Amino acid sequence: MNEPFNLENITLRVVEVAKNVGIYLEKEMGLLKTESIEIKGLHNFVTYVDMTSEQQIIAALKEILPEAGFIAEETGETGRESRYNWVIDPLDGTTNYIHGIPLYSISIALLEGKEVISGVVFEINRKECFYAWKGSPAFLNESIIKVSSAPRLNDCLMATGFPYYDYSKIDPYLEVFRYLMKNTHGLRRLGSAAVDLAYVACGRFEGFYEYGLNSWDVAAGLLIVKQAGGDVSDFNGGDDYLFGREIVATNKLIHSEFLGLIADCFRGFYSKTDH
Repeated sequence: MNEPFNLENITLRVVEVAKNVGIYLEKEMGLLKTESIEIKGLHNFVTYVDMTSEQQIIAALKEILPEAGFIAEETGETGRESRYNWVIDPLDGTTNYIHGIPLYSISIALLEGKEVISGVVFEINRKECFYAWKGSPAFLNESIIKVSSAPRLNDCLMATGFPYYDYSKIDPYLEVFRYLMKNTHGLRRLGSAAVDLAYVACGRFEGFYEYGLNSWDVAAGLLIVKQAGGDVSDFNGGDDYLFGREIVATNKLIHSEFLGLIADCFRGFYSKTDH
């Protein structure tokens, strides 16, 4: 890189990358044909749009930080031994996208080692760009955002996602779901984990939880939640949430109560698994 390493500058350049690629995604949505949709796995879809947008993002990020490697949904990993790695989801919410549901996003994060130091989530339909870098506030379109101040689950609107291939934890997961149906303002399932996390960061949701996610689904959003004053953990309250395929993100005030609920519903489950 020809200029001094400046996380704020890097993040703001990534914001522009996400917005530019978002124009492409929005344009292509009306042109997508059924025959253009491929199946990666059970209920897991990919289109030429995912792949092209990822190529566009990677090309732009190489200009910003040439020495960085990539962890990307469609092309896998390159240069993971690098000090810096970009973690990219070029279209988070592909199922929404192919069904014409207007909620999907681009998620781009920068890792230094295993630490997320920059994150950008661009929800394309509302033109809302959420971003933060290490040590910064969290932003939504240049305005500082913070998590909500709701103190109890009973005061909260929660978000989750439904597993589409890994049903190994479905019974305790549905127990959590059942409790939240009865004891919160409600549950929402938007179809984009990156947007769910961004909405926790700006106070629209008080909490989000899901399992079976990949690093590119959560990397950018989890940093934005933290920088907005929230808390992030795995289901056990630990820090294995980036690559551990389960995440809890809250406004911090309800985190302990919510982890207690998960512990109750999952009691005895992890002792029977390799988790």
